[in-house]
Amino acid sequence: MENFYKRVLITILCMFSVSAIVQAQEPLQEVVQYIRGGNVTGLAKYLDKTVDININNNQASYSSSQAEIILKDFFSKNVVREFNVAQGGNSGTSAQYAIGDLHTSSGMYQLYVVIKMNDNKFLIKQLRFEKIDKKPAQ
Repeated sequence: MENFYKRVLITILCMFSVSAIVQAQEPLQEVVQYIRGGNVTGLAKYLDKTVDININNNQASYSSSQAEIILKDFFSKNVVREFNVAQGGNSGTSAQYAIGDLHTSSGMYQLYVVIKMNDNKFLIKQLRFEKIDKKPAQ
């Protein structure tokens, strides 16, 4: 009977661990979905107090409200067609990242997103958009 209780306890602890891992990945998945939709309003709820934004090597740190304006401008000029995440995951216990190809109306960008834990909540800390010049095949 004692083994039964140990197994039940271990099972419950494993379920909580798996649940915590899944919940930790949800913010990154939501951020990716908002990017796919060009949804700056959705992204805004994940912006940290200051966000580093780099667009074609033009980098600056912005307040969350400034970052929202910058992103609205970017997505209005570059309407999202598709965002394919090529790589992503955890960078330590308090940060997650995603790297992928962002296909827009004005061309393709490699997008790098970093979210970090701040006040028990994952928030966007960095966005980097690098235009990819596709050379014609010869």
